[in-house]
Amino acid sequence: MAESTRSGQRWDLLDTLRGITLLSMILYHACWDLVWIWNYDWGWYRSQGAFFWQQSICWTFLLLSGFCFSLGRRPVRRGIIIFFWGGVIMAVTALAIPDNPVFFGVLSLLGSAALLTAAACPLLRRIPAPVGLAGSFALFVLTRNLSGGTAVFGLIRLPSWLYRNPFTACFGFPPARFVSSDYFPLLPWLFLYWTGYFLFSLRPWRFPSCRVPVLTAMGRRSLLIYLLHQPVLYALLWVWSTWHR
Repeated sequence: MAESTRSGQRWDLLDTLRGITLLSMILYHACWDLVWIWNYDWGWYRSQGAFFWQQSICWTFLLLSGFCFSLGRRPVRRGIIIFFWGGVIMAVTALAIPDNPVFFGVLSLLGSAALLTAAACPLLRRIPAPVGLAGSFALFVLTRNLSGGTAVFGLIRLPSWLYRNPFTACFGFPPARFVSSDYFPLLPWLFLYWTGYFLFSLRPWRFPSCRVPVLTAMGRRSLLIYLLHQPVLYALLWVWSTWHR
């Protein structure tokens, strides 16, 4: 979802990794549609294995996006565009599937993270990369359970007044009966984005090249593919279900 360019040159490995992750995401969402929309009975999809699959996709996207932040020439503009499309997805899903809409999904997170990182750059650049990398990842781990009301591996229970409304949900404090089919609040995920941001400063001087034609091309068009993949999946699965009646 972020640019992989500097001075007009692309880093093919980043595009390829993003393309691999996009393919994994498309397969995961195809399974999600089968289970939750077409009511396909697949117990494994509700298992820890499926959860780890989903998390691997999220982690890779966030780390890559944070890593690529410093490669983009107009991060504020791109952040606004991504946040806008996140809002479009929220509005469309609220109308199409009101019982299970997308509220503050991954695009809303990536857009917000890009804008916040652009604002915080003067401060972030003062932090030594190893310190920032270790600190960001530690904060991510320690705040992983904020949406469940706790922090630091459940040792700290947070006050209930933090969990009030959709606004607090954006920051990682969802109210009771909150529902979102794709929920990525700023906390803890901003810290994983910043882990990728600081990882960029520790990159090797000569970044290895890895071009896989289809996957690399997918990675270069990640936002477009993300926006289109679910409508295409819906159409294909509808045709498939109709054919097999």
